[in-house]
Amino acid sequence: MSKAPPKKNDAVDLLDADHIAVKKLFQEFSKLAEAKAPAGQREALADQICRELSVHAQIEEEIFYPAARAAIHDDELLDEATVEHSTAKELIAQIESMGPEEALFDAKVIVLGEYIDHHVKEEREQIFDKARKSKMDLVALKEQLAARKEELMQHQEAMA
Repeated sequence: MSKAPPKKNDAVDLLDADHIAVKKLFQEFSKLAEAKAPAGQREALADQICRELSVHAQIEEEIFYPAARAAIHDDELLDEATVEHSTAKELIAQIESMGPEEALFDAKVIVLGEYIDHHVKEEREQIFDKARKSKMDLVALKEQLAARKEELMQHQEAMA
């Protein structure tokens, strides 16, 4: 994974903190899968990964991507990111509909992690870099993202 950009306490930092946190969860999941950990442990961690990624994708799609689209004028780049989210959501839905004892459960979670690594690298190197160079108010955007994330996480927890 590429090096994190310098901290500015803005929207990019908030989104990148999510990337770092979920990367750690994927690493933990890989260790559990390799150790043939109990199904319940793997399922709980997979559920957490899926919840966090779903919320993260939603706040990017609702708030960050539209603002970035308006400021950086790179529709192709943001279209690709949106399609990557769609593909990740399909894999998340498959994982959520499976039990941890089913064939391919661990493999799907691990592949999702690899896919997210690729997506994060592109966001960091392209979208985030362009956003920081644009006239986007990334500090104000951080507040919107944080508030929406909190709301969605509370909703996710209530549904769990």
